[in-house]
Amino acid sequence: MLCCIWRRSSYSSAPRTLSRPTSAFSCLTKSFTTQNIMSDKKRKPTSAAAAAKGSSAKLQKLTPMKEKAGGWLQDLMKQQRTEKKDVKFNKKRLRVISDTEKIKQGSEGVLYWMSRDHRVQDNWALIHAQQLAVEENLPLHVCVCLLVPKSELSTLRHYSFMLKGLEEVAKECKALDIQFHLLHGAAGDVLPGFVSDRSLGAVVTDFSPLRERLQWLEDVKKKLPKDIPILQVDAHNVVPCWEASPKLEYAARTIRGKITKLLPEFLTDFPLVEKHPYTATRTAKPVDWEKNQASLDVDRTVREPEWAKPGTKAGVVMLESFIDVRLKLFETQRNDPNAAALSQLSPWIRFGHLSAQRVALQVQRSGKNAGQSVSSFIEELVVRRELTDNFCFYNKKYDSVEGAYEWAQKTLKDHAKDERPYIYTREQLEKAKTHDKLWNAAQYQMLTEGKMHGFIRMYWAKKILEWTSSPEEALSIALYLNDRYSLDGQDPNGFVGCMWSICGIHDQGWAERPVFGKIRYMNYKGCLRKFDVAQFEQKYCPKNI
Repeated sequence: MLCCIWRRSSYSSAPRTLSRPTSAFSCLTKSFTTQNIMSDKKRKPTSAAAAAKGSSAKLQKLTPMKEKAGGWLQDLMKQQRTEKKDVKFNKKRLRVISDTEKIKQGSEGVLYWMSRDHRVQDNWALIHAQQLAVEENLPLHVCVCLLVPKSELSTLRHYSFMLKGLEEVAKECKALDIQFHLLHGAAGDVLPGFVSDRSLGAVVTDFSPLRERLQWLEDVKKKLPKDIPILQVDAHNVVPCWEASPKLEYAARTIRGKITKLLPEFLTDFPLVEKHPYTATRTAKPVDWEKNQASLDVDRTVREPEWAKPGTKAGVVMLESFIDVRLKLFETQRNDPNAAALSQLSPWIRFGHLSAQRVALQVQRSGKNAGQSVSSFIEELVVRRELTDNFCFYNKKYDSVEGAYEWAQKTLKDHAKDERPYIYTREQLEKAKTHDKLWNAAQYQMLTEGKMHGFIRMYWAKKILEWTSSPEEALSIALYLNDRYSLDGQDPNGFVGCMWSICGIHDQGWAERPVFGKIRYMNYKGCLRKFDVAQFEQKYCPKNI
């Protein structure tokens, strides 16, 4: 299940490097510069000034959020949507999956199949579905297909966060006279029959580059009547994945210019999703949310963290606190795990409770006094995060060593039989039972809080490569631990984060050394130079280790 840029620490997703050259990234503020997350000696500064015109310092264990009733940001966003209600939908955000594009005549509604983006407002897929329904004088339906795989990765931590967010979606839909349906089962098994039973004339859905979700889409396409169009809208990225680039990009430096060039076109305000003017004759069956929570067949030993309250409202509260308190520290302190400098937004963006586009707009507008922090955060939120969708969409082996660059595969193979200083099993790593107190502290933070600081996450993953018998085993364990325990796991940012740390994706070759070969190396001494390691260990390392 994300999101966020690993080392960037802002919210943790695709890794970030230790030292980075500066490059101009002035897409959201007037001519500012930002340090690139992954260093590249050959990289040259790229200006995007034209795009700009268009568009508790000390670490504390996270405590439950206190939601401010009627915070300034919630009211401001509502005002902005109302004022921009006539903003047009850019059809480049859409791709037609079916053979037909026209709504079936004589139908009784339009359906938005909500898959990745679990929110009502600031959702281009739902905006487009409502506009289609209004054009045809039809009711609007929203459905979610709930399927819990039999897997170690199916935990209460993830599914409770998801369901509680959806409960908020359902309440908001009801207030807007939009019918919300919770279907049980695989989309290919339940959605086509639902469409036929309700005589729905079109299916709009959102976009994910991950293979399981792409397969769901293909399954629905095969079983849906041929005269029912399936329209997919990228509601997750600021610049739609297929518009940002038609191919696999090598690194941030190769996609940055393409994205910044398109920001004036795509980084726009959102129109308001309004009360729907056409009421369905057959209303949705009420959802018993408590019963659904209780019946989840998941691993309940991986519990919900206290610090992250699910849903869009809670996400907006976290965004507001970031803008007010932490944003000004982001540029200088984001790589310090002992500083409260990160956005902490990754769970809400990963589950689609918050729109990254909305976050970018509000940070741009409300963070004007934060200086360089704004550009650095936008680099990670937009360029780095959308690079991860590009990687997973155009590289079908995005979670395999075989998906690495040829140079990386070769160097890992050449050093696969090198002697390891330590060898740990998956169980030992999972329980934070290593000789390294910093690593144990990082793992324990993820076990208990469902999160890990982005800078530490890089160190954490690279040590798994150093302490396991092969790169393949290292990648498998890193993905398992991240996807099982991290609240923003099972997301493109997590896949690319592990692939960057272990397989050198979006990076370059470095000085050759045992085990790592030419993959970038990190060690304990390097961390000592970056931050107060003892302070972090004292906060998070289990006392019995």
